[in-house]
Amino acid sequence: MSTDPLGSALLVIARNAIAKHFGGAAQAVDPLPELDQAGASFVTLTRGGRLRGCIGSLEAQRPLARDVAENAFAAAFRDPRFAPLGEQEFADARVEVSLLTPAEPFPVTSEADALARLRPGIDGLILTYARHRATFLPQVWESLADPREFLAELKQKAGLPADFWHEELALARYGAKKWKEK
Repeated sequence: MSTDPLGSALLVIARNAIAKHFGGAAQAVDPLPELDQAGASFVTLTRGGRLRGCIGSLEAQRPLARDVAENAFAAAFRDPRFAPLGEQEFADARVEVSLLTPAEPFPVTSEADALARLRPGIDGLILTYARHRATFLPQVWESLADPREFLAELKQKAGLPADFWHEELALARYGAKKWKEK
């Protein structure tokens, strides 16, 4: 577990939200004022180092503790890319919680401009075009370190071709602090 009190609390809240579904007992969470403040989070589940679910909020609209709990439950049981998490899988799943900073518009004049100004390892990115929208957390840079590949994969995640660009495509960037179970 994290030695940071907030990180430790968020990891316990996430694990408790999933364990409750299986009838598990909840671990105690130290009361922290940050947990009652509005926050935007993503909860990522992995098994054997592979993604097993990831759901989150891009905007702070509810208390952080509730946001994490609801996103943890959704990552375990409602991520459309995966079947619901089984109780046996949960035993060896690892939980990661990311606390997002508010997204800021990232105006660019072209794809080349975006690629030149992206900050690998730092920027989370939201891409929006018409009804298409997708995001990558900053930690996605760990597996997609090249800005061109990062942006191409994000466009595909949004349902657009990897080489798509349009002047009405909008980008926003954000940061994240993350905590992960050992």
